[in-house]
Amino acid sequence: MLAKLISLSGERPPVAELASEVALSPSQAHLSLKRLERARLLDAHTGRPLLHAVEEFLVHAVKYVFPASRGEVTRGMPTGYAAPPLNAHIAAGADLPPVWPHPNGKVRGVTLDPVHRTATAVAEKDPTVYKVLALLDALRDGRARERALAERELLALVRERLRG
Repeated sequence: MLAKLISLSGERPPVAELASEVALSPSQAHLSLKRLERARLLDAHTGRPLLHAVEEFLVHAVKYVFPASRGEVTRGMPTGYAAPPLNAHIAAGADLPPVWPHPNGKVRGVTLDPVHRTATAVAEKDPTVYKVLALLDALRDGRARERALAERELLALVRERLRG
């Protein structure tokens, strides 16, 4: 939900519309927004993400709240260092890249469970959400260089989108 709000530059459409965009029921979307407000990541009056809190959460807390879990080799959507924007900075090595399992996936790699079951569906439709989630995966599962690049790229993206 937070990645989608970043994609929308902090603007909040009606809950039913937002729910549809993130592949959740309206009640799940409402609960997610309320949870973000309780965590002080959204302003309770405007519904806009709070930039400094969001930055701190994404860079320092996501890896603990959503620990990375790798699985078997499969086909899927590239994530982490293998997805934009990091794939422009990091050359693929001999290791298989991390992927989110997907039936129409074109890349063979090692499964990295996404932060939410609907992540691949939302990322397919929204390139900004895809970038945010892939960068978060680099922070959750990457090596030191990947994490440093991901942090820099993520903060730049978040600041650009939420400062307008």
